[in-house]
Amino acid sequence: MDIIPQRYIDILNMLFKTKHKPLQNSSLAAVDLGSNSFHMIVAQHIEGRLQIIDRLREMVRLRAGLDKQGNLNSDAQQRALDCLQRFAQRLENIPSQNIRIVGTNTLRAANNAADFVRKAQEILGNPIQIISGIEEARLIYLGVAHSLAEQGQRRLVIDIGGGSTEIIIGERFTPLVMESLPLGCVSMTIEYFENGKINEKRLTRANLAARLELESIVHHFKQHGWEHAVGASGTARSLAKIIQAQGWSTGVITLASLKKLRNHFLEAGAIDSIQLAGLSEDRRPVILGGFIILEALFEALDLQEVTVADGAVREGLIYDLTGKFSHADIRESTVNHLMDRYRVQLEHARNVAATAETLFNQLAESWALNNDDYLSLLKWSACLHEIGLAIAHNDYHKHGAYLAQNSDLAGFSLQEQQFLSLLILTHRQKLRLEAFDVLPGNLIQIAIRLSIILRLAVILHRSHTTNTLPELCVIAQADELRIMFPDNWLASHPLTSADLSKEIKLLKSSNYQLKILQADKVD
Repeated sequence: MDIIPQRYIDILNMLFKTKHKPLQNSSLAAVDLGSNSFHMIVAQHIEGRLQIIDRLREMVRLRAGLDKQGNLNSDAQQRALDCLQRFAQRLENIPSQNIRIVGTNTLRAANNAADFVRKAQEILGNPIQIISGIEEARLIYLGVAHSLAEQGQRRLVIDIGGGSTEIIIGERFTPLVMESLPLGCVSMTIEYFENGKINEKRLTRANLAARLELESIVHHFKQHGWEHAVGASGTARSLAKIIQAQGWSTGVITLASLKKLRNHFLEAGAIDSIQLAGLSEDRRPVILGGFIILEALFEALDLQEVTVADGAVREGLIYDLTGKFSHADIRESTVNHLMDRYRVQLEHARNVAATAETLFNQLAESWALNNDDYLSLLKWSACLHEIGLAIAHNDYHKHGAYLAQNSDLAGFSLQEQQFLSLLILTHRQKLRLEAFDVLPGNLIQIAIRLSIILRLAVILHRSHTTNTLPELCVIAQADELRIMFPDNWLASHPLTSADLSKEIKLLKSSNYQLKILQADKVD
């Protein structure tokens, strides 16, 4: 693991030390909109520890509703929305800041995911974050690590979902290697056992496809090594339950027990004919796809046995949310890593971020920016606005935006990465409003206003000196922004004055009016 220089930690701690508000009550909730099932857990802080007090789970099979054009059909959407209506009732008395809702593989893949998410958010009354496969892997590991006794061993964690499989090596609460592969129990079953028939040829063909997908990661994972392997989520738990019910193993999945299960599937001849103690009716339609993936993992990684853990994405979300409220937000560590990796000028980054915060605090009410996350994203973009210089000075804002958009950023949802990327992209040169069209409608104006704040903070620190800025006064009304400077300050800072005059013209072309006030004069 990379070691973060203490100076980066000190700067981020200084910038964010007053960020998070305390929980309004002790209840927290996490909702996982998976490809096969939707899950919700509710937890409370009881006597200093986190305790799960409620769980809801419904088999939605969202992935099964993905058509050949990559769109979620209306039936799958309706099943999902009906489920969320029931979830919404349980969330009613939990404050929004105590709730986190994420979508995974199918919502990453669906062309019409934005339409579904909009409907789902209206029902839930809370935002839904679509997370990357690597972020999903991180949360899975966090959930599993908190559900197991700490033995100081390096562990391999496997989570076979409806549309993807996450594989992680970690120690204690730290993931070391993470991968997300497009192998899921629903997608595998649909592709290789569409009409439900089971024979040796189909099992072999499906196994080979899974092995080919795993081939690219096997060497890397074996190089790192692990002491024991753990299975998370529904597929692993279902297979372990079946194997134990047959008396083939005592609570763990072994290679020998998988071979016996394979023979049973062949004897059944069809998915509908599978009769096994321990297999639930809602899991039956997708159990074969999950089995194929786990069998391929056993073979590819030379596994002998896999134990089963209770933790998964939703538990990881709860612990991640708890960390954010206790000032241990993983996103700050991620920003630290990027600053170190791309050799950010620390003093300059700190100055730009501090000025951006000053402007934000004065404009938050008039510009409807009363959300801690907006300030966080603004500060992080200020810290990272020059990372593109590591590639080239020309168009460095574009290089920086690309890095922010396409890097694996632990703790950030895909939308947060997109938001961060847009602020970095638009912090200089012409403010192209069409760039913000990729965001949901309710975030476009917010992102534009944050971009303007960042642009001004960058202009005020263009000289990269440590000279203290004068006390600034900024007011805004709709699309008009006014900044008051002390008498003669701009006269003694001609570069800043020239940059602000240029910014007036650039913002005007984007339908925003910037006015510079000095004493009683207006430019």
